Amino acid sequence: MKNRDIAEILEGWDYEPDRVSARWITGRDGLPKVQLRLDLGLFQMEAEGRPDGTTPRGYPSLLEYYKSLEKTISPGHPSLDLHEEACAELQQEAVQYYYRYLAFYALKYLEGVIRDTDHNLQILDLVARHAVDEELAWQFLQFFPYVRMMHARAVAEKESENHDYEKAIEAVRSAIQDIRAFWENYGDDEELVNDGDEEEILQELLHRLQRHKPRSEADRLREDLEKAVAAENYEKAAALRDQLRKLVETAHESVGDGQ
Repeated sequence: MKNRDIAEILEGWDYEPDRVSARWITGRDGLPKVQLRLDLGLFQMEAEGRPDGTTPRGYPSLLEYYKSLEKTISPGHPSLDLHEEACAELQQEAVQYYYRYLAFYALKYLEGVIRDTDHNLQILDLVARHAVDEELAWQFLQFFPYVRMMHARAVAEKESENHDYEKAIEAVRSAIQDIRAFWENYGDDEELVNDGDEEEILQELLHRLQRHKPRSEADRLREDLEKAVAAENYEKAAALRDQLRKLVETAHESVGDGQ
């Protein structure tokens, strides 16, 4: 009998319950794969397309299949209704992408995290529009804050790597607003709202980005202005206000000339 024991594959790669452990490998087809270490073994996933490498209904993913069906909806044609079986299939796909973006994040492959979290956000949006009842929809929507947080986290970290702190900060602020809006719509359960730490994670990231963001001349002037006002040094505050106004006007003129 052929030996199919995976112990040799796992040799030297111990499971650590307090961290996500992943690695890249090259498959027999010569293409990159990602492996995620679990307590009882590992997951091996394709780096592109569906993590399991399948093409359901001939499409790259179930999401793409249902998006194609959405395009056929028109007056006089049947609506797209997602019943329990369809939702179960979509949930299975979302879980596959979840495991892969966890692995990608551990490997700091941020583009992959952005792509896969976007995929799952689109699944949540699809189910919200077409699930036949609210209970089915909530099975997906309850994960929105977490997926949105992971997406923003990856975008912000990628932008900060490129030293574009403005875009990084905007990505985090936008996600915080989306999560707050979500709980305003769905947060009837106060305990459930308080249990979510996604906003806290994003707030910490926002503060970290703001600390690392290089200060502009306008930032410095605003800071000095606040200190002058607090110290009731109104003469200095007036001078700083004039400097800030001139700086802003010059910046606006530069933008206008560029157009």
